[in-house]
Amino acid sequence: MAPGLLFALLSAVCYGVASVLQARAAGAESASTGVDAGLLFRLMRRPWFLGGLLLDGGGFAAQFAALRIAPVFLVQAALAASLAVTALVAVPLLGLRLRGREWAAIAAVTAGLAALGLSAGPEGAVAAGTAFRWVLLAAVAVLGALGMAAGRLPGSAGSALLGLCGGLGFGVVALAARVLTDLSPGHLVRDPAGYALLAGGVLAFVFYANGLHRGAVTVVTAGLVIGETLIPSAVGVLVLGDHTRAGLAPLAVAGFAVALLGAFGLTRFGEPATD
Repeated sequence: MAPGLLFALLSAVCYGVASVLQARAAGAESASTGVDAGLLFRLMRRPWFLGGLLLDGGGFAAQFAALRIAPVFLVQAALAASLAVTALVAVPLLGLRLRGREWAAIAAVTAGLAALGLSAGPEGAVAAGTAFRWVLLAAVAVLGALGMAAGRLPGSAGSALLGLCGGLGFGVVALAARVLTDLSPGHLVRDPAGYALLAGGVLAFVFYANGLHRGAVTVVTAGLVIGETLIPSAVGVLVLGDHTRAGLAPLAVAGFAVALLGAFGLTRFGEPATD
């Protein structure tokens, strides 16, 4: 389990630093309405965003390796912990300051992940059939429609749904990466999970970037955490056979909850202090 947790934490570090670089680049773009598909191409001309993309690539490679040997719930909880990395890196890069509640949230994330690392068993041994792989691809199509509809909603409701759709897209990516056991080119072109991984990743990135661009970082990030963590983790347990070590299920549940609560505590990071 230690190698799986280490890969997951490496992934969280890459994603966390990338979020700061991408937020800096997205904040420099002019405001727009709806889902702006061209935003991603404009951002790619900005060095900060390109640096974030490179780190995202490293983060995905580490996440993919972690999903080979660790349960989905452990890997996805570690990815939610990337918010702690984002908070720490935003201090020197964005000039923000960590307050007491943010330090407490970082401590909660750390404690929750430690509990998960101690209690998680190996990845489930249940093989996903062809039907499950087609379901993943169909889910991407549904998310695409939902995300486009969310982009037309005004205010925080639209931002929250964009974040949620982005998180669910990243969740599909995680599940697709988990069930891809044969990585040979001949198999990948025939496997619906491979297409779900690619399309889900692109859609998730577009929706998340548009959510950040609209400025409601708090609600976007909260939706992202819910989407990429809760549902994929449940699918891992209920469908793919993920489990904890014998007798340590309560510790795993507590660790998962504490890590997520800490992550939610960090979604307000960077807002003006009201106390």
